[in-house]
Amino acid sequence: MIAAMVAVGSAVMHVIQGWSYLDSFYFTSFIATGQGPPADLYPTSAIGKIFASILAFVSVGTVVTALLFLFGPFMGTVLRLSEEKMEELESGVEKELSGREPPEPEDQ
Repeated sequence: MIAAMVAVGSAVMHVIQGWSYLDSFYFTSFIATGQGPPADLYPTSAIGKIFASILAFVSVGTVVTALLFLFGPFMGTVLRLSEEKMEELESGVEKELSGREPPEPEDQ
């Protein structure tokens, strides 16, 4: 999914801007990872700027979706285990507090 987006983005920037494929790939990879355009390489034509803007929205969404797809099950397991541990700790604290006498108020 990410490879297809980078390939299409690179090819379109190559055609629109007349950049080499390497420069187009370089630009697209910066946009896709949310870093923004490199300082030395940016679109100069109106259509290039419009495409780069669309590419930024689509590519960042693609990368985030792919990462969630890959790491989502792991993060779900971590969340479930941490929730179980918090419930265990909470019940232990409740048991400990239920056996104590309430503190006497201090006179001031």
